Amino acid sequence: MSRILKTLTLIVVVSALVLFAAACAAEPAAEPEMAEKEEMAAAPVVKIGVLLPFTGPLGEFGAAFEKAAALAEEHLAAGGYPIEIVYGDTETNPTAAVEAARKLVDVDQVHALIGAAASSSSLAVAESVTIPKGVPQISYASTSPLLTILPADEGQDFLFRTVPSDALQGVVLAGVAAEQGYTNVAILYVNNPYGQGLKDNFQAAFEAAGGSVSAAVPHDEADSTTYVAELRKAIEGEPEVLLALSYAGHATIYLREAIENDFITKFLFVDGTRSEEIIKAVGAENLEGMFGTAPGSADTPSLELFTADYQAKYGELPPLPFMTNVYDSIVIAALAALAAEVSGVEVTPAAVRDMLRTVSNPDGDVAAAGAAGVKAAIETLRAGGSINYEGAAGAHDFDANGDVVTPIEVWKYAGGTIESVRTEEVTIE
Repeated sequence: MSRILKTLTLIVVVSALVLFAAACAAEPAAEPEMAEKEEMAAAPVVKIGVLLPFTGPLGEFGAAFEKAAALAEEHLAAGGYPIEIVYGDTETNPTAAVEAARKLVDVDQVHALIGAAASSSSLAVAESVTIPKGVPQISYASTSPLLTILPADEGQDFLFRTVPSDALQGVVLAGVAAEQGYTNVAILYVNNPYGQGLKDNFQAAFEAAGGSVSAAVPHDEADSTTYVAELRKAIEGEPEVLLALSYAGHATIYLREAIENDFITKFLFVDGTRSEEIIKAVGAENLEGMFGTAPGSADTPSLELFTADYQAKYGELPPLPFMTNVYDSIVIAALAALAAEVSGVEVTPAAVRDMLRTVSNPDGDVAAAGAAGVKAAIETLRAGGSINYEGAAGAHDFDANGDVVTPIEVWKYAGGTIESVRTEEVTIE
């Protein structure tokens, strides 16, 4: 063999070896690719949109609600069913709420939407976004009776809530007013579905009990720097007490104005004016011993588990309403998605909607809140069992209108903080 031929042969052999070595070296790269695919397959596929009032008149509650939502997400992941939460800020404004909801539904493509807080925002979102798009919506704080009879949801069944209608709170609030010896009440209320609904139900119950409402004065939902004109109208009939039926952002201003101008110094409160910011703005001494009402949570082992887990993660549970309802709404939506998955159907928003009543089925095995309770619920569903999620806020046996019945809490401002007095069970025929 010639030297040239030998050289060419050697070059071919060396080239072949280089290519073979490169191929062998490239083979391990397939393992990360496979691992990446497995990781993608294991990543959360269920997205839940959560509308919170991070800003606006209910802005005090947004950060606390987010903690409750994050706790639910953590418990679901620890129980073996991770989800992805995507947040939107309603700004306590219906227009902003609709814009945030559209982003969650159209861009993020969530399987369910939790929220909003304000009834006006929830109704706007339901009419403009979730019902037309076929996405289940679960409000954790919207108590307006209008959610029960919303025409847009008739025959659709996409609107739910984990709080009771103000048809219940109005009755308890009227009882508290009478219990305190008041016979003449004036109302200053936020002019939106929440304020109007609770005002109407309180007034009907209070007048039926022999009391009178000397004035019911509305104010705009948007922030204002003063409410002196509204306060002057409210006190024309010389009421014994003013019912502050607004959001904390409004009341921090007009309660202070009422006291400073010596208009009136006795007040009744509701869930929207159950606020630590009000204490700071008005002064604990000016609120001492004054009562209010709010949707409450039944005193159950489920509530104890939630409270213990919340305190372990964040410290003290703030005395704000609807913390438990935020948590429960997310857990129920996720369990409904899992129930759809286990049943073998594609996990779509409509499928999640169809399973919401299934996972809060009174005939199922009782499932509790908290890390252990959520894990047990997940395991039961995966084993083919049936569950009845009894959450931190109480039972969530959705009726045909997506409503629930939970206790109403009576509370008071005392010692510079907010104290629970009792809970009352109410049913409306």
